[in-house]
Amino acid sequence: MGARRIQVLRGISLEVAHGEVVFICGASGAGKTTLMYTLAGLERPRSGTVEFEGRNLYNGSSSSQARFRNEKMGFVFQGYFLLAELTALENVSLPGRIGRRSTIKSAEESLRAVGLADRLHHLPPELSGGEQQRVAIARALVNDPEIIFADEPTGNLDSKTGDAIVDLLLMLARERKKTLLVVTHDARLAARGDRTLQIVDGVLE
Repeated sequence: MGARRIQVLRGISLEVAHGEVVFICGASGAGKTTLMYTLAGLERPRSGTVEFEGRNLYNGSSSSQARFRNEKMGFVFQGYFLLAELTALENVSLPGRIGRRSTIKSAEESLRAVGLADRLHHLPPELSGGEQQRVAIARALVNDPEIIFADEPTGNLDSKTGDAIVDLLLMLARERKKTLLVVTHDARLAARGDRTLQIVDGVLE
């Protein structure tokens, strides 16, 4: 921050097993989103390494790293990041197009899996917040990733809709044997994972 260096994460060391559901909890500013972005290959650490299935995540060119994320990882954010001019189906098919795959069929299957078979051709502004987040989950799943990262996926939703979204994420992850890493400030939701990591001032407790 200007000339001042801010250390967000301090001495983090952890392992996440294949198929594990892990929630990262902490107060605002504790470092939970920075930790998730670092683990997901989106924010290079100044020191230390991140390994994914034996591969150093930050080795290689930026394009090879992006290709690896596209193939192996799915992302769900607090903001849905849907393109308003594209239908639900087109939004969900984007990761496949980026990876140069034909994914209309898998995009349809993903949308059915999240309960939106009747919303394939709707634009994001025509969908509720919960429906938009379901589209985002379908998009995260469309390339059949090994791991799904979800950053405050219920943050823009009321509690009832948020609970339904977490139900859906947990059901899909366990049904498809996916690793799921969720950042949340809600300890009630975090208790539903296989493990909860509490981060305070950049340190795991």
